[in-house]
Amino acid sequence: MKKRNILASIDVGTTKICTILADISDAAPRIVGVGISPSKGLHKGLVVNINEAKESIRDSVRKAEQTSNYRVESAYVGVTGRHVSSNNNHGVVAITRNDRVVRPDDLKRVLTTAQSLKTPADRKLLHIIPRHYAVDGQAGIKNPVGMHGFRLDVETHVITAAVTSIQNLVKCIRSLGIEIEDLVLEPLASSEAVLSEDERQVGVIMADVGGGTTDVAIFREGSIWHTSILPVAGYQLTRDVAIGLGLPFEIAEEMKKKYGSVMPVYEGKEDTAPAISKDGHGVSYQDLCEIIRARVEEILKLIVLEMPSSSYEEIAPSGLVLTGGSSNLAGMATLGRELLDMPVRVGIPGNLYGIGDMLQDPAYATSVGLLLWGNKHQGKKQWKPGRFAGAIFRLASQLKNLFR
Repeated sequence: MKKRNILASIDVGTTKICTILADISDAAPRIVGVGISPSKGLHKGLVVNINEAKESIRDSVRKAEQTSNYRVESAYVGVTGRHVSSNNNHGVVAITRNDRVVRPDDLKRVLTTAQSLKTPADRKLLHIIPRHYAVDGQAGIKNPVGMHGFRLDVETHVITAAVTSIQNLVKCIRSLGIEIEDLVLEPLASSEAVLSEDERQVGVIMADVGGGTTDVAIFREGSIWHTSILPVAGYQLTRDVAIGLGLPFEIAEEMKKKYGSVMPVYEGKEDTAPAISKDGHGVSYQDLCEIIRARVEEILKLIVLEMPSSSYEEIAPSGLVLTGGSSNLAGMATLGRELLDMPVRVGIPGNLYGIGDMLQDPAYATSVGLLLWGNKHQGKKQWKPGRFAGAIFRLASQLKNLFR
């Protein structure tokens, strides 16, 4: 296979695995390979069966390699799950050099002090993201390098995850001979694909309603302000339909996708609402939509309840941006506006070049976002493997590539 300046992302989701390869030789990434496979061995963002998960990832990677004629040697990988936690922290250092000029080394020092809370042994640091700096009390500075001052402060957003969950995911990827460029929290990745810079500046809530989790990220003044993971999403919608209407899970999932709506329009009277059927299973369209709507209303309310402050109109004047596969349900934005009394839209990845037409769908926001994150943060890896484990995996990867 050919070798060029190729970037890869692997979105290991609860319902699907999506691998994307892009050529970043030009100004904008050009999609050259896409591989999508059903997800097995995962539940609510967590690996529950390593062998099944590994085979699902292998199938997705193989499809992407076949369509692109490139090899996936390393990739940016998304992380989600209830085990992820975050908090905002403050750091401060003194500028002690005679010229009192802030330099890049000072930024590293102040970020280290902001991570003052010792990470427990069972937690892994994923991201420490500077929100803004202050020099001698002058706040709101995005890049203080070159400024003069005696004191440098920083406000950061620190994200950690459970070590065991990370290790299981890393094991699945590396056992295929693929190095991990960086582990990225999925709502941060999704935001790269669906949010505008204006929305980030003014204040916006983004909710990625996927298959197993709803990933929430809040942005203010151009930087991340809050993140959280809700363990309720599309899987619960389908499960409610299956239990409420007495359907097999696969039939319930297909009916949800094909007929489901949270703002249904009935023709005629309610008692004569149309019936729908699939493989011999018949249900009322009205019952289907009412079950789905009840669960979606709960998810929307949980999204705003996750906010640190109840005055979400002030925090996020730009409103709520919904993305993820479950946001494809008809009427999601309309119901959100009625229920929450705020602007709501569905975010779709756009401006994709190459063979990325099929990716212009909310379901692929994280997949595309991982690629954009990687292109934006190349060389700024924050996640690091253990030295010994990294050497072993690199050796195994080299041997696999040798015989490939």
